[in-house]
Amino acid sequence: MQHRKQTLITLLFAGFLSLATAQAIAKDDAHHHHDGGTSAGLSLNNGAKWKTDAPLRQGMKNIRNVLEPQLPAIHNNKLKPEQYQTLAREINAELSTIVKSCKLDKDADAMLHLVLADIIEGVDALAGENKQVGRHDGAVKIYKGLENYGAYFAHPNWQPMTHGE
Repeated sequence: MQHRKQTLITLLFAGFLSLATAQAIAKDDAHHHHDGGTSAGLSLNNGAKWKTDAPLRQGMKNIRNVLEPQLPAIHNNKLKPEQYQTLAREINAELSTIVKSCKLDKDADAMLHLVLADIIEGVDALAGENKQVGRHDGAVKIYKGLENYGAYFAHPNWQPMTHGE
């Protein structure tokens, strides 16, 4: 799984950021999220949300549809390790599809990488790969990544997720 993470990060940031920079952003962002803030560097496009394309919208919708039904169990600490693993695999598959299919302009793409860095870090935690971030907190990172996506990217009919309480 760790090798797959490195490959995905490399694909995501090719042409825009070096792998070292991407990892630094993800690490810095992990610290930043403890404050409940938004990802460092995320901004709107001159006051407007960034444009998206159909593959990105479908992939992000799919990630949301995979995570949202599990939120009550996650919130109540009822999700089993194997269920977290399944969730990680399903979200990782969607991330791979986004990387292969999404074609945004370079500025929108750079902003998307910041959102996806949170989701990737969350997926690693769900899978038990990140010992510094627990599985529950990994789900929170993905949730916040999806919130940031909705706040910064134009996705018609995107609705905030329920908290699962």
